[in-house]
Amino acid sequence: MKSVLVFAILFACASASSNKPRETHVPVAGGAQLYVREIGQGPAIVVLHGGPDFDQSYLLPEMDRLSDKFRLIYYDQRGRGRSAENVRPEDVSIESEMEDLDAVRRHFQLNTVVLLGHSWGTVLALEYATRHPERVSRLILMNPAPASAADLQQFVKERQEKWPEQMEKRKAIAATAAYKEADPEAVTAYYRPHFKPALARSEDYDKLITRMHAAFIRQGSAGILKARAVETRLVNDTWAKPGYDLLPKLNSLKIPTLVIYSDHDFIPTATAEHIAQAIPGARMVTLKDCGHFPYMECPDAARRQIDAFFNGSK
Repeated sequence: MKSVLVFAILFACASASSNKPRETHVPVAGGAQLYVREIGQGPAIVVLHGGPDFDQSYLLPEMDRLSDKFRLIYYDQRGRGRSAENVRPEDVSIESEMEDLDAVRRHFQLNTVVLLGHSWGTVLALEYATRHPERVSRLILMNPAPASAADLQQFVKERQEKWPEQMEKRKAIAATAAYKEADPEAVTAYYRPHFKPALARSEDYDKLITRMHAAFIRQGSAGILKARAVETRLVNDTWAKPGYDLLPKLNSLKIPTLVIYSDHDFIPTATAEHIAQAIPGARMVTLKDCGHFPYMECPDAARRQIDAFFNGSK
């Protein structure tokens, strides 16, 4: 009886420790280091945050709900968040992003990885999968960003047509000296109209803006300016590049893929549809009464789809 009790205590302690975040840094080229946050146990999922000028903090704590079943590996992408030190924006490119993702995979000794990308993170996931399909076991593309320059142009066009007032507000704030100097208050004000159409409920919108405001305060003006410069580099390397189009490359993938979309997302449905149609066998689901951030807005529905994906259910 005593040995059973000891085992139970040890098991409980191990389970509790596995659900405490573990932080580390992964060295990458150029003397930079990626800040990595790991939590949970089970099949490993590398989580790719959006932006491209954000860091992982906007995903937390809700995304951590998956840690009861999965080992989540988040990292701030180079030049953003806590991966900004010793980074020159001019050294960041889509190729360096691919090298960084592979460095994370190797650091954790993963022969293959499950990639969960949100928004811009889906572009990174797809870029990596087309280069190294043998290293990716599954793809979860949550509210994907455009995978082609044409789909980005359609997104911009629809946004201007549907929400002209919010777009004018954003344009006016972007022209101010405070925004150009990356004052955190001005940057927060800029993102208020940007994300206003992206969420289904006002309380979730307020939560997102509060969380982003805290991140901008933590980064400070210098960090925001660096992340902004990195974003410009990555946009020029992808969406702004003439003829940029990942979709034809996706036709050769044989990777089980789940595309999660939401009926209140501000990104057009066609963006997700084009990706799902391009990847053979990909499954696309549309969550109801939910926006661009389903892990926060409708976590139960999103979780059911992810569990079904791993369980092989339809």
